[in-house]
Amino acid sequence: MVNIKEILTAGMILFAVIDIVGSIPIIISLRAKSGHIQSGKASIVSCFIMIGFLFVGEEILNLIGIDVNSFAVAGAFIIFFMAIEMVLGINLYKEDDNPATTSIVPLAFPLIAGAGTMTSLLSLRAEFHVVNIIIAIVINIIFVYIVLKSSKKIEAVLGPSGISIIRKIFGVVLLAIAVKLFATNINQMVI
Repeated sequence: MVNIKEILTAGMILFAVIDIVGSIPIIISLRAKSGHIQSGKASIVSCFIMIGFLFVGEEILNLIGIDVNSFAVAGAFIIFFMAIEMVLGINLYKEDDNPATTSIVPLAFPLIAGAGTMTSLLSLRAEFHVVNIIIAIVINIIFVYIVLKSSKKIEAVLGPSGISIIRKIFGVVLLAIAVKLFATNINQMVI
């Protein structure tokens, strides 16, 4: 049942969708707002969200009357506003009094385990064995944890001006992802 080819394919798809390397400027920004990020907590919560959604995601969405496309459009709005913050250098996301919550929202969900990841998981489930998808999720979460844990070192290497430049560039990329996610799913929404 365990198939290396399926694990590699599912892993690469999830890696591209999660795009944790492209999210480094957002992670640095969130850490600056909240003081610190609980890397382990964010990784574990993301892993549970993804595995949980793999098994019951479509049923939960159907139960509350939301189709996958509507879910993806909602995720597109969240990504859009995060991108606007990055590009324009403004604060739309209100800081919580409890910095620990930043590790969950918006980091674990929707940044790591967001609408794009969820819809990808549903697509992967139709093609691959569940055990291979779970292994691919765990491999990606280990990589996510390493990036989250290294964010201070990455910030030190880039410096303030490097972070600012990368933040604006990835803000535009994130904006494009949000627009694409919105455009792809708005046409397919059940009205």
